[in-house]
Amino acid sequence: MTPRQRMRELIGRGGYTMAPGAYDTLTARLVEQAGFDAVYLTGGGYSRANGYPDLGLLTLSENVRFIALTVEAVGIPVIADADTGYGNVVNVIRTVREYEKSGVSAFHIEDQVSPKKCGHYEGKEVITLGEMVGKIRAAVDTRQDPDLVIIARSDARAIEGLQASIDRVNAYLEAGADVGFVEAPQNIDELRIVAREVAGLQRRQPFFGDRAFGSIDQLFAQHRVPVRATHRHSFLNDVQYSLEQRSLA
Repeated sequence: MTPRQRMRELIGRGGYTMAPGAYDTLTARLVEQAGFDAVYLTGGGYSRANGYPDLGLLTLSENVRFIALTVEAVGIPVIADADTGYGNVVNVIRTVREYEKSGVSAFHIEDQVSPKKCGHYEGKEVITLGEMVGKIRAAVDTRQDPDLVIIARSDARAIEGLQASIDRVNAYLEAGADVGFVEAPQNIDELRIVAREVAGLQRRQPFFGDRAFGSIDQLFAQHRVPVRATHRHSFLNDVQYSLEQRSLA
């Protein structure tokens, strides 16, 4: 089974898949050694690890090189951050080609204006729904390997409200995205709303969450919140603890 096929298997099963965020190839190796099923290369993480703020300053070629090195170094599926696709719909076509050649198992594209900001920063702007739908369709049409997972992320929560962000993600799923990703919900109740109202879940379509409220143990106790994967900086303390405990075991 290839890592991409394994990724498809992971998102198709019930329950949680924990995909800790890694900011470089070494931390991705640590995630694998700790026994996790997948690793998420956080764009904000590897921007900061290279001395830059998460403002879309790293280029497509820089990121693809880093992603390819990480894919080569680990055996588990690698999920990567493709920002906005590095521009308009034409840039998305090039991005999908390069990311697919890197060997990555999944990547997300977000609906911010390019250049983007970290999804948790203030002052973000989003493109129109129609433009983002066009980007998703272009990504799906460009993909050669059907096992490559395309994640559509909306950053509209802080700008247009939670419902608008959910509506956007539903439209992106309808356009062909494999996974929906509502960025930066504000509390556990919003996570429940997203889980209930993202239309893809009616077809057992998974969604990605990027924020935990409380500890990982508390998150797992929230059985009514069917988050399938989690990543990013809010988990770093818990992930570090988990890595330490598993290394000592």
